[in-house]
Parts: sequence; C-alpha cells; structure tokens
Amino acid sequence: MKNKIRVAIVGVGNCANSLYQGLTFYSGYTEGKERCGLMKDRIGNYAVSEIEVVAAFDIDKRKVGQCFRDAMWAKPNCTLEFEPNVPDGPTVQMGPVLDGVASLMENYPEDEAFRISEETPVNIAEVLTERKVDILINYLPVGSQKATEFYAKECLKSGVSFLNCIPVFIASNPEWEQKFIDAGIPLVGDDMKSQFGASILSQMLQELAFARGHRVKAHIQRNVGGNTDFLNMMDQSRLKYKKVSKENVIRSQNEIHEIDPETSFLHAGPSEYIAYYKDNKVANIRLEMEGFMGSPVILDAQLSVIDSPNSAGVVMDAIRYLKVARELGIVGALRGPSAFTQKTPPQQLMFSETVYECEALSDRRLTRFTEKQTSKYDAKELYRSCPSYNKEV
Repeated sequence: MKNKIRVAIVGVGNCANSLYQGLTFYSGYTEGKERCGLMKDRIGNYAVSEIEVVAAFDIDKRKVGQCFRDAMWAKPNCTLEFEPNVPDGPTVQMGPVLDGVASLMENYPEDEAFRISEETPVNIAEVLTERKVDILINYLPVGSQKATEFYAKECLKSGVSFLNCIPVFIASNPEWEQKFIDAGIPLVGDDMKSQFGASILSQMLQELAFARGHRVKAHIQRNVGGNTDFLNMMDQSRLKYKKVSKENVIRSQNEIHEIDPETSFLHAGPSEYIAYYKDNKVANIRLEMEGFMGSPVILDAQLSVIDSPNSAGVVMDAIRYLKVARELGIVGALRGPSAFTQKTPPQQLMFSETVYECEALSDRRLTRFTEKQTSKYDAKELYRSCPSYNKEV
C-alpha cells in the first residue's frame, strides 16, 4: 500500500483554498471518468487522492485556530467555490509574522487586507516532524524574504521538502540548493507558473515566434487583479523579485536562442490592483515581431482567468514529483519539474524539455539522464546527487 503524501501549507489564502477544493474534487477519479482540468492523473503512480493536508500555518486572526475548511473561506479570501464538500482538515496554527505582511495592509478595509493575530507562533519544525510531513508548500505573500527563508530552514531541520510557490529565490539560489543537497532533501521552486496563465502563454507565444523564424522586438505583459496578491504588490518594495521572476520566463527564451538583450524590449509584471476583480486576473500580452524580410507582425492578446484555481493543478503536480523524487533518493532542486511548474527554476528549459524531464521522473525512470543523450545541459549535474545514478546507467 502506498504512503499518503503528507503536506503542510504556509499561508491559507486563495491559492491554498483552491488547492484544498481540488483535492476533494479530483479524489473520486476512476478509469474512464476523469474530471477535466488535471494535467496528469497520475505521477509515479500517485493520484491526487493520495495527497493529504496534515498541517497549516497562517498569521491572520480570522484563520488561526480555525479548521482548514473554515479558515480558507475567511476574509480576505475571495476565490470561487467549486467543491463544497471538503473535510474540516487540520487546525490552522500561528506562524511567525516576520516580513509576511506589508505595512499598507492596515490602510485597506478588513475584507480586503490581512489582520495579524495575537497568538504565539508555534514551533514549526516540531509540528512538521510530529505530523510526519513530506512537503511544505510556501504560499506566503510576495516579498516575504525573511519569512520564506525561515520556513526553508525549518524544512532543513525536519527533513521536509520545500515547494516554493513565490518569487523569493531558494531553489534557484545555488547556496540554498546546496543546503538541501547536504540535508538529503529535494525541492522545487521558485514562483509558481499557472496552468494556463500569462507566464506560460508568453513563453509559448515566444517559442512559437522563434520556431517560425521571427525576431521578437518587444514583449510586453501587463496584469490586473483584485486579490490580496495584487494588493500586496501595491507596495513597490515587495514587487522587485516578482517582476524579475515574471520576466525570467521570457528572458530565458532569449538566452536559449542567444538573442542580444539590447535588441529586444521586455516588460512583464503586475500593473494595478482593482478590488472589484477579486480573484479574477486579466492579462494583456503584446508581441512586436519581424518576420520574412523584416515584415512587421504584431500580436495583441488578452487572457482572463480565475487566478487561484489556475495555480492549483500545477501545485498538485509539483507535490507528486517531489514525492517520487523523495522515494528515489534524488536530492536538491528538481530541474525538469521546477522548469515546468515555476517561473524562476534553477535551470530554464524549453517547454518540450520540461515535459520530457517530468515524464521521465513520473515513470520513475532515470534513463533520460545519461551522458549518451545529446543535451544542452550536463546530465550528471541535473540529478547529480541521485544515489542510484551510477547503478542505473
């Protein structure tokens, strides 16, 4: 009998809400009766039904002390309900505040902003150990540098994998990755890339342009939304790495194709907070290109999505890739799954390469990572710490 994938969540916001709804929504999967919306029904023989949330941490007084089901609908959460029959789940415990709350929050109504609890923070590493957690999901607000590093350290203490869904660079930082390698733990990051969001759309449009012989002169992506993520980013001091992370998705394609950054204008990032939109995000993407003989080609596209459920399926996949990696003894930042699910992975790859890497890990095969394969990256570097590597090849 397979073990459950035991998950803890930091930040019981809209993304955590959608993930939790999805765990129930897809748990009834049977052959021939798949409910649409999942990218992978099974990864390494793990279905969504094998994922279990066993611990949760937050700092908002309306969530701390509540069961997960009640906390995930507490304000300022504003995402949509798709699955009403979720279990109570674990009681949400108080985490350290550190830099997790932007000062501007106190200037906005309670229904839109965070309100800090006066409860004493629990010992995170102790909870992770006691609950036998496999993976900690980081859903902290953008700009939570100190708080993210704190939780990463707690994972190192307790032997828990870190799934970093925000633009604080841990998996993509060689010093931090080495700490996880030394501790014998795999991780995935950084900054979750939605299932069908602005970042993956920008990436695929640009890959298509290059594949069809076009030069991209300008790539502009602007985003508007009304959830606390957008409100939080009204604080410009917290926005820096979010902008870098969103632009990394596009910039990486230029680097792979050796495009001179001086000849291609690039802009991507949040643009405005409009409370009326709630969890709806509207993205506008513009590509200005030169085609045959330098003839001009312009593409303008608009994408409207409910932001949080758009992220949940990606996170479900990342959880299962991490579980398989743990079983195989693979440690450090997973290159393929990180590039597939995150905006700023430790190594940017073309979309087709990320799919190949994920399929290999999903099938529990390491044959892809041999020196016989022609590759733009060193195969041993990719999974350099896998103890079964020499045996497998």
